Amino acid sequence: MSGHSKWANIKHRKAAQDSKRGNLFQKLVKAVIIAAKEGGGDPAMNMRLKAAIDRAKAASVPNDNIIRGIKRGTGEIEGAQYEEITYEIYGPSGVAILLEVLTDNRNRTASEFRALLTRNGGALGESGSVAWMFERKGVAEVSGKDLDEEAMMTAVLEAGAEDLERQDDGYLVYSDSSIVNDVKESLEKAGYEVVRADSEMVPKNLVLVDSKEKAGKVLRLIDLLEEHDDTQNVYANFDIPDEIMDSLEE
Repeated sequence: MSGHSKWANIKHRKAAQDSKRGNLFQKLVKAVIIAAKEGGGDPAMNMRLKAAIDRAKAASVPNDNIIRGIKRGTGEIEGAQYEEITYEIYGPSGVAILLEVLTDNRNRTASEFRALLTRNGGALGESGSVAWMFERKGVAEVSGKDLDEEAMMTAVLEAGAEDLERQDDGYLVYSDSSIVNDVKESLEKAGYEVVRADSEMVPKNLVLVDSKEKAGKVLRLIDLLEEHDDTQNVYANFDIPDEIMDSLEE
């Protein structure tokens, strides 16, 4: 799974930017609404809702907003009705992108993304054209410096997870998506700090982006997709070498 941690670090940088832009709360509440709509308003019986609530609380979304989101999802109070759409995108340099959105106006959203892609070297693909390059996995991030890898691997296997990957400040732990919350709880009981745990689309293979110019185009498109108000998640299969990433951040 080489390269995934680099993408995770990029996503975390974007999450910080998202928070500064002020639309992170809106996106997180949308996720609560759709989870409650699909699986009911009880997080004990709806793992997707539980994960959405956990993400919202971690980002300091006010509890009242979360409760209203649940009630909107279950129909207890009125509000915009959102639907989930996944766009499959061909990006610059042969990069494949999966874009998950929540929208209350399918036609508007599709038109806006088509225009954005046309201006930035991307194109919408047909259904199935990109999705086969990804697989859904549970991903838990464990934070901590100088963690013992052997002990970590033992804890991961005991938790029912499949693999782990070192990051600068911890590990990513991969599991079947259906047990990611169980993995999180097991790791926490073992004394590890789990900063996030969710179901994600993980690329099966990575595309090397081997120049600063190409990397700039890819990251610009990812930035623009992330910034859109309807975007929930962006997954991509690129790998940018460290030296190129460093040069972009200078």
